Amino acid sequence: MSEDYYKILGVGREASDDELKKAYRKLAMKYHPDRNPGNAEAEKKFKEISHAYDVLSNPQKKAQYDRFGEAGAQHGAGAGGFHGGNFSEAFEDIFGDIFGGGGSRGRRGGRPQGSDLRYDLEISLEEAIKGSKVTIRIPSAVSCDVCHGSGAAKGSKPVACGTCHGHGQVRMQQGFFSIQQTCPSCRGQGTVIQDPCRPCHGQGHVQKEKTLNVSIPAGVDQGDRVRLSGEGEAGPQGAPAGDLYVQVHIKPHDIFKREGDDLYCEVPIDFITASLGGEIEVPTLLSGKLKLKVPPETQNEKLFRMRGKGVKSLRSHGPGDLLCRVSIETPVSLTAEQKKILASLTEILTPKQSPKKTAWLEKMKRFAD
Repeated sequence: MSEDYYKILGVGREASDDELKKAYRKLAMKYHPDRNPGNAEAEKKFKEISHAYDVLSNPQKKAQYDRFGEAGAQHGAGAGGFHGGNFSEAFEDIFGDIFGGGGSRGRRGGRPQGSDLRYDLEISLEEAIKGSKVTIRIPSAVSCDVCHGSGAAKGSKPVACGTCHGHGQVRMQQGFFSIQQTCPSCRGQGTVIQDPCRPCHGQGHVQKEKTLNVSIPAGVDQGDRVRLSGEGEAGPQGAPAGDLYVQVHIKPHDIFKREGDDLYCEVPIDFITASLGGEIEVPTLLSGKLKLKVPPETQNEKLFRMRGKGVKSLRSHGPGDLLCRVSIETPVSLTAEQKKILASLTEILTPKQSPKKTAWLEKMKRFAD
């Protein structure tokens, strides 16, 4: 191989270990033989980039290559071939991506953790803003009291797996590569149960309903999650339990609607207050009722902002605002006397006192012409 190893990977000579690994992963995923069946050129390219990364990911080989070129890298390679630590880790990641195997991202050499659980919790807007404590009951897999999670019958214990000899992993051959994979017999635990516990059937856990107290922090919003570590399903044969995620759902409120840190509400007012001005009471969720001054000649759907009277979420430094939209209500069930008074009022009002109506009538006139 005469081409420069750095050029093969498409990186500069000052590339960091992470940059080398990213470049190799990208090219290896592209040219891997199993993604290019029957493509001899792709297989050749894959061997070139694998060899280049094997050299450049090994500090000793890289130093020899930088100083003496390809001859120096071959001199320092030894007889083992692709056995550098960085290369093995990167290749296992790629192999796992292509074939679905457990690469370095999995729990290699360790026991699998129990499954995570989700619980959907519905709370009121007041509880979400102020915080609350709730009690929930959930069905879950808990550690067996008889075998204490081991899965083995009383008086016995798990024995070393005969397939992987207790290592939890076996060596797997794929073409000209050999890597380690999770043992299919013991599923990575390194042990098997010959005499299973009867109550849990060798699983190490049984199904039970448990009661939990959950603290809902003040300021949670729709879709937020509260994580309870270790409250998920128990792991097989004494492995650690998973986590419980409490998914928050907020009930619709009769008065308020929340958008981020702000609260919105609609306040009906009569047309006299809207015309002459006045003061109305506005409810809040945290500080009782507040006075809102309505200026004269207020129009329908006017929005008033009351700063700092909204919500302080988990992610904000201070509370949002309360926004009140006034809805002007037309009186109903009028008496004859009231109708007479309103009719007389209509007679003395001028077009300038109804600017929107006047503008609309002018548009209608132009449209008709």
